[in-house]
Amino acid sequence: MYKVMAVNCGSSSLKYKLYEMPEEKVLCSGNVERIGLAQGIFGIKYGEEKVSLELPIPDHKVGAKLVLDALTKYGIVKSLDEIKCVGHRVVQGGKYFSSSAEFDQHNADLIESMTPLDPLHAPAHITGWKAFCEALPGVPSIAVFDTAFHQTMEPEDYLFPIPYEMSEKYDCRRYGAHGTSHNYLADTAIKHYFGGKAEGTRILSCHIGSGSSLCAIKDGKCVATSMGLTPLGGVMMGTRSGDLDPSVMDYLCNCTGKSVDEMYDIFNKKSGLLGVSGVSSDTRDVEAAAKEGNERALLSAKLFARRVADYIGQYYVRLGGCDLMIFSAGIGENSDYFRELILKDVEEALGLKIDYKKNIGLRGKEEVLSLEGSKVKVIVLPTDEEVMIARDCLRRIENGRI
Repeated sequence: MYKVMAVNCGSSSLKYKLYEMPEEKVLCSGNVERIGLAQGIFGIKYGEEKVSLELPIPDHKVGAKLVLDALTKYGIVKSLDEIKCVGHRVVQGGKYFSSSAEFDQHNADLIESMTPLDPLHAPAHITGWKAFCEALPGVPSIAVFDTAFHQTMEPEDYLFPIPYEMSEKYDCRRYGAHGTSHNYLADTAIKHYFGGKAEGTRILSCHIGSGSSLCAIKDGKCVATSMGLTPLGGVMMGTRSGDLDPSVMDYLCNCTGKSVDEMYDIFNKKSGLLGVSGVSSDTRDVEAAAKEGNERALLSAKLFARRVADYIGQYYVRLGGCDLMIFSAGIGENSDYFRELILKDVEEALGLKIDYKKNIGLRGKEEVLSLEGSKVKVIVLPTDEEVMIARDCLRRIENGRI
């Protein structure tokens, strides 16, 4: 048995889970929030117990120490020596990583070099890695990349139609994101619905949350995904615009006098559901406002569903049909309202037969929504990115690679 920790560092947060492997038993989980602000929040859940503290957390180093101190303080481990590996979620692996890798200085330098592709997350990943290296000296780390699962795409699927020399020189291409989630969903679906045999399967995975992406998965491997060079691309999201006519940038900059950087920030942080509805980036708020008669909220919900439906249609063609469609992540797992909007948009074209009564109130659990005779099986399947990180840690330990 091995204890491994899955870590996800954001610019001001640190999420974590400690696993007993190979049982995949969660020993504890929690979140360190508001890092770097005047008052931070530390939270941990173990067994039936929950602890939440407000205190200054000036940096990730302090956050990591709080996490590790809590493990011994609350008796979750007797000694930190029990932790055999720390797995870090890393959003952008660029062209360099098609699987998880040792998080050593060489690979940290590569990750840091890709900061222009991921300015929001890359610095936080490096900071988090350094914090745990200092707190757990001698304990190996691995980096698990969101983009790795998408490295099986063919050039026709990942290249942009720009001068080829630019694609080559600047590594400008589609990388995708949420790959760890899509990988988990595909693996789990193949096990549960296809007898564990990936060959011949055609899966359409919809990871729909505040950040959203779709993935076309054939024979268990990604053939296409919606996010592009950065997580701004693809479908409309909570605050992100998703795909746009490229001339929108130039046109709006000229109209408003804003710089490219300012407009890019608007597309990332003030668009999507928030920008169209004027209400919120949270689908729960948008749904409530739409049901109260707010026309912009209703428009934003319909626009969101239509953009997802557009990609479902595109990937149905790319796969040559579809055997299984998965809804997952925050919205996909928990919002019957948005699931129904999306399914209503595609059911005629795809020959779906959906039990909409079963859809009502379904939150956070695996369920089949399609009826007998539906041309595509439709399911809700909760994702688990952390367990994929833990599995990669275990694999590396057992293979003696760390």
